[in-house]
Amino acid sequence: RWMRLAADHGFADAQASLGDSYAQGRGVPQDYSAAARWWRLAAEQGLARAQASLAMYYTLGTGIPRDVSEGARLFRLAAEQGHAGAQINIGRLLLVAAAAGSVLPAAPGEAIRFLAQAA
Repeated sequence: RWMRLAADHGFADAQASLGDSYAQGRGVPQDYSAAARWWRLAAEQGLARAQASLAMYYTLGTGIPRDVSEGARLFRLAAEQGHAGAQINIGRLLLVAAAAGSVLPAAPGEAIRFLAQAA
């Protein structure tokens, strides 16, 4: 109840935590679309963990239409803030783009930079 109140009042950490709860079905019915909505609110405020979670949903098409470009954009934002998981995921996406054509431009140097930062 308190988390929902804080999320409704725009607190990014509470919004991200509520997104996590919906994604996992913890204390609420599991709802991937609701998870994405709450993560989006937190991501728009610059919260790296919400950006990374939402990026994964965009990349896989979980609860929202698949959009690898938007997922990569969000991974990149989170990675630039030092989020290790996002650094790994954007690095992997960029390596795949370099290896076998993708909606993303090939950027092996950038991929290596992000993967090294995550190490």
